[in-house]
Amino acid sequence: MVEILCIGDELLSGLVLNTNSKWLSKKITRIGGHVNRITIVGDDICAISSAINESLERGIDCLIISGGLGPTPDDKTLEGVSSALGLKLELNEMAVDMMKKSYERLCIDYQLNEFRLKMAMIPKGSMPIQNMVGIAPAVLLEVPSRHRTSSKIFCLPGVPMELEGIISAYVTPILKKHISAKFHVIENTHEIIGVGESMLSPILFKIKNSNLPTSIYVKTHPKGYTIDHKPKLQIQIVSKGEDRKMVQAKYREIFSLLMDEIDKLNGKVIG
Repeated sequence: MVEILCIGDELLSGLVLNTNSKWLSKKITRIGGHVNRITIVGDDICAISSAINESLERGIDCLIISGGLGPTPDDKTLEGVSSALGLKLELNEMAVDMMKKSYERLCIDYQLNEFRLKMAMIPKGSMPIQNMVGIAPAVLLEVPSRHRTSSKIFCLPGVPMELEGIISAYVTPILKKHISAKFHVIENTHEIIGVGESMLSPILFKIKNSNLPTSIYVKTHPKGYTIDHKPKLQIQIVSKGEDRKMVQAKYREIFSLLMDEIDKLNGKVIG
């Protein structure tokens, strides 16, 4: 079970669109993980600390935190982690070396003043992760869990390119170790005209009640109306599991059920 914690006043004010959570959710789902919750809090140490402890109380396997690792006063993520876990922040020499490599890679003339070194002040016992795009290292912590042997906490930069690079290079391989390597997913979206959500509700309830949510997911998305006032609908079908043949068979079964129902309701599939 994975949770995502996004940090930043700019997310709460609507100034910045939270694209990181969408990208992360899709990435995690694709490898067979399950995102149980997405939380957004502002740049406040108490709010960050509280959100982390609440996640750990729920017995998560992994918490992915994005944002707040920079050198400015409003970057308070690691202070919040420190507060939540009771771990002192300390200057990590490995993190300092990583920053030096990043500055040199980017051909930036720099001095490691107190503001820059703030990005290398990480919780005691945590492990820095090289940022291959930006400067601030990511951070990995493994903490005791009330419900499991341990929970992993990844603190990642909020800049999308930096976050995505670290996730792909470092985080995904770690997550895959806890998820079956044979996990398969089939996902398709179909455009429908002439059938509204309420008309499909009976078959959707039937599908939901006869399948585990971890294996089948069906979601409808209204898309307005045509010029001649016919409802437009997008249907997303996701089949997932460890047995490829079973995943394929289940997808075909659900697809056939939906297409038969749409045909009965005089709807039309256009894509």
